[in-house]
Amino acid sequence: METINKIAKEIKKGKVIVCPTDTVYGLITDATNKKAVDRLFKIKKRPKTKPIPIFVKDLKMARELAKINKKQEKFLKSAWPGKVTAVLERTPLRPSGFGGQRKTRIRLYGVAKETVALRIPKYELLISLARQLNRPLTGTSANISGQLASTKIKEILQQFQNQKHQPDLIIDIGNLKPAKPSTIIDLTGSEPKILCQ
Repeated sequence: METINKIAKEIKKGKVIVCPTDTVYGLITDATNKKAVDRLFKIKKRPKTKPIPIFVKDLKMARELAKINKKQEKFLKSAWPGKVTAVLERTPLRPSGFGGQRKTRIRLYGVAKETVALRIPKYELLISLARQLNRPLTGTSANISGQLASTKIKEILQQFQNQKHQPDLIIDIGNLKPAKPSTIIDLTGSEPKILCQ
């Protein structure tokens, strides 16, 4: 629990962290913090035109960020928590309420305008972090854009070595079990469509 508290504290400060996941090592930060997400793009050398996936703590948080119908919900309940990232239509900004009160959706950075790619990871550290922070986290692999994602900590360290922009903190638990990044499935059409496996 102490480790979770320390990591959560750093994320609240806008830090970008290399963290193990249920697939490969990931770059984790607060997806609602524009400065933090901008730094993540610089660290990863990822073009801003390429959106990043988002980790959520549960289906309720997913519904705040995306439109989810009954058919999609059934699929998500069977796939989450797990190694499936779902592309869904983003929720619109809600209109101003009575008395000038404005209720807006959670503002995300680094994602597409019309859609959002969400995942509930099957990894207790990430779920605990998302619960404690009560906010969505970035869920992109910890690698320089164009290079391979990795489960081996030495490869991660080598990729970021001598780079101008570097992660603020690295959670090293050694090599993870061999795995690939999550499968990306587009749920915006009439039938699920695999985009990346």
